[in-house]
Amino acid sequence: MFDRLALSALQALPPETAHRFALRALRLGVAPKARPSDPALAVNLWGLRFAHPIGVAAGFDKNAEAPDALLAMGAAFVEIGAVTPRPQAGNPRPRLFRLAEDRAAINRMGFNNRGLDAIAARLRLRQGPADFIGANLGANKDSDDRMSDYETVLRGLWGQVGFFTVNVSSPNTEKLRDLQGADALTELLTRVVAARDECAEAAKKPPVLVKIAPDLSDAEIDAVARIALETKLDGIVATNTTLARPDTLCSPLAKESGGLSGAPLFERSTEVLRSLRRAVGGQVPLIGVGGVSTAADAYVKIKAGASLVQLYTALAYQGPSLLSEIAHDLAALVRSDGFSSVGEAVGCEA
Repeated sequence: MFDRLALSALQALPPETAHRFALRALRLGVAPKARPSDPALAVNLWGLRFAHPIGVAAGFDKNAEAPDALLAMGAAFVEIGAVTPRPQAGNPRPRLFRLAEDRAAINRMGFNNRGLDAIAARLRLRQGPADFIGANLGANKDSDDRMSDYETVLRGLWGQVGFFTVNVSSPNTEKLRDLQGADALTELLTRVVAARDECAEAAKKPPVLVKIAPDLSDAEIDAVARIALETKLDGIVATNTTLARPDTLCSPLAKESGGLSGAPLFERSTEVLRSLRRAVGGQVPLIGVGGVSTAADAYVKIKAGASLVQLYTALAYQGPSLLSEIAHDLAALVRSDGFSSVGEAVGCEA
């Protein structure tokens, strides 16, 4: 009932306005609380014990306004950002579009955020541990040295988050995806991992991941896998939004420019995930994201190779209870296949 009422009210508003109101409601504690998680869903990764594999993808809480509320609502982990060194207004509005007929969205936000200093200050006010909050690292669109921007944000958020994701795959910052080329990506990840190691000294090293686009060729996917192994990366997030427009789209907004997310992305993002799993041979943990709206969707990602799964767009259509619902239903799917833990299912159909 809460979800139905909340969604009805929010969907009467323009998408970006609705998103802003949803974050405000979360900050005020107006959201259902998580159900207890089945122990079979616990995920041990990077020295952490996640209650279950389901988390919130970057983009939902760009400015770290409500990470604790999202955790209380049922997310096992939350990725904030993308965060850039300097505040950035992003692209002109309108820049976020609901494709309700397709259970999808298109955004061309453009890394809008309040900047490193403001977000770091907000995170410092938190009382809880940083382990299950990640930061999506971005670069200012007018930066003279985008690689340095990623290092700057990592250093500036040091101690405030539990993991870092290098975002080279947003389609809404001009030439950002050029950093996915083999030489550029190798240099960037080498620099970011080195910055992490310098900050960590002898202490525990927070994981560094990279988030890739679903629009890569097979050869480019293989190159990402090779680079991840060479640079000793801790994980890969597959995938960001797509510039492709499947023929199945029926919304009149389908031709808007920007990145497509939601249900139409599920198949391609899962193909990329499965290809990565084969290429890294299970040596690099993967996070599956793209079109997840049910426990069955999440389970497909897990069997394709994902140790963790993220969602975002589905929350706009199904409401805040979705996180707990997916985790609850996922446990039954895992047990029905004869697995005693979700970890046993990872990559079983890669």
